[in-house]
Amino acid sequence: MSYCTAITYMSDERRALHKAYHDKLYGFPIDDDNELFCRLVLEINQAGLSWETVLKKEVSFRKAYDNFNIEIVAAYTEADRERLLADAGIIRNRLKVNAAIENAKTILVLQKEYGSFKQWLNFHHPKTKEEWIKLFKKTFKFTGGEIVNEFLMSTGYLLGAHDENCIIHQEILKSQPMWLQRG
Repeated sequence: MSYCTAITYMSDERRALHKAYHDKLYGFPIDDDNELFCRLVLEINQAGLSWETVLKKEVSFRKAYDNFNIEIVAAYTEADRERLLADAGIIRNRLKVNAAIENAKTILVLQKEYGSFKQWLNFHHPKTKEEWIKLFKKTFKFTGGEIVNEFLMSTGYLLGAHDENCIIHQEILKSQPMWLQRG
């Protein structure tokens, strides 16, 4: 069952949480590097858990990770790692915390070389899902196939965030996602 369809079967409380993400964020292009980093961290943290768990904790994630400011997260110390691992408001997994910090450092390098994280993504577009997965595994920490696929669908690089008959799909088309631009 697709995300678009699943929302219709949720309770009102769950639907409200998911609908905000589904209708306003999922599949729409992101231009801000910090927000791209945010989405990558959230997708990494979803691994092994439900997306609902991540959505419920998003505000806490933003607070814990300094609103996903790449420069600040890249400079985190061992004390920051321990602070994050003790924060009950986020997902306390050492591998995921370490990945966030190390990936922020990697993005700083990409920004120097390509001008921005977004420009690095654009430089590599278009790729097949398999090619993207290989590139992400080579470049970032804790980025398996599902994480990469969801990150790229949720940011408009790969098709599939919404069913074609979903009203939000039409809104996505207006935003000219990268998957529409074949290169």
